[in-house]
Amino acid sequence: MTVLITLLSLVGFVALTLGTALFVTAEFSLTTLERSTVEAHARGGDRRARQVRHAHHTLSFQLSGAQLGITITTLVTGYIAEPVLARLFEPLCTAIGLGSAAAHGISITLALVLATSLSMIYGELVPKNIAIASPLGAARFSAGPMIAFSTTFSWLIKLLNGAANWAVRRMGVEPAEELRSARSAEELGSLVRTSAQRGVLDQRTAQVVDRSLEFGDRSAEELMTPRVKIESLERDSTITDLIAAAARTGYSRFPVVDGDLDNTLGIVHIKQAFRYPISQRNTIRLQNLARPVPIVPASLDGDEVLERVRADGMQVAIVVDEYGGTAGLVTMEDIIEEILGDVRDEHDEEELDVRRAGVGWNCSGLLRIDEVARATGYDAPEGEYETLGGLVLTRLGRIPVVGDEVLLPQPGVEPLDPHTDGGWLATVERMDGRRIDRVLLSPVDAAALALWELSHE
Repeated sequence: MTVLITLLSLVGFVALTLGTALFVTAEFSLTTLERSTVEAHARGGDRRARQVRHAHHTLSFQLSGAQLGITITTLVTGYIAEPVLARLFEPLCTAIGLGSAAAHGISITLALVLATSLSMIYGELVPKNIAIASPLGAARFSAGPMIAFSTTFSWLIKLLNGAANWAVRRMGVEPAEELRSARSAEELGSLVRTSAQRGVLDQRTAQVVDRSLEFGDRSAEELMTPRVKIESLERDSTITDLIAAAARTGYSRFPVVDGDLDNTLGIVHIKQAFRYPISQRNTIRLQNLARPVPIVPASLDGDEVLERVRADGMQVAIVVDEYGGTAGLVTMEDIIEEILGDVRDEHDEEELDVRRAGVGWNCSGLLRIDEVARATGYDAPEGEYETLGGLVLTRLGRIPVVGDEVLLPQPGVEPLDPHTDGGWLATVERMDGRRIDRVLLSPVDAAALALWELSHE
């Protein structure tokens, strides 16, 4: 009889461990599954798929049931297994010469450790790993029994859930029945970058998606073509002047101004010139052709800028600063390049914003700081500058000349800290009037940095 009881107890131990495993599988698989995956799977009409959807839609209730099931099976497992295993170990302990009291104590300890270890490994850790690795398959396996258990003990689960929800609300948190499926732009961006690093997502695709997610955080000031690069035409200029400017610059749109860009009358497009015969092109003034375009503040976010530009037939908007002066122009091409990167046609200049130059990079001075970091790896600290040229100008403290060199700061590191492992050196390659046009960015090691410091003392 004792042998039969022992065998039945061991069978019960195994069965209860499997029960714990079932509840753990249900718990981790349901919390790991995305709602979109569940819905797509349920559209096939499979009974188990519908069970998974039902369990996922009542997630809080099902998790409470899983916790109740885990608690019950674990407690009963300990109640059954520990004394049975202790009875098996006690004769062995006595056989090796231990006294009755010592044998009893050691056998109880061994039974407790063995029962707990087996329950933890096979009842919790193994099913947890399986559920995380294959959540859909694990959910299909466990959803039916989980729903049946939760329905049977619904009265107790509701009681416990209600007490827990009351306590949570007292803490100022509203309980949720389902997991939040939506993701913020920051979370999506992190997911895209991680996928690219692991090779799951193509680097180019990841870059486009990442830029698209960041686009809404850009401002009109960051997207625009700055004032210093704008080619404008006077109000008294003719269609012939428009054609000549388009041939010279490769641009298709030009602001028509009354003196300067702060008095912009509108925008003309080169295609307007071809509506008039050659004989009239020297007499028709551009002030009669200029079309008004949207005017947006420099602080306007990228999404709103896109809407304004897309709604306008000329696909351009004038950007004004806080004082009402013209800061620049933003076109559809500027917006597309912010997402896709540099886009060039046969009319664009061959010179790239960033090109490799030995161990460094030759960069446009108008390149934004975040674009510099993306292209070269140099991450500048925050400061009163938006562009690479502005950073160099800030470090020099004067209008530079070609050949000027400056050591660039790094986040958390003093600019001339002798204990650094190296840094970045910026050399002014070309000026456009008083504007820094091209900058050579070069990484330097500690030895080269020390030599540079000695030569500039």
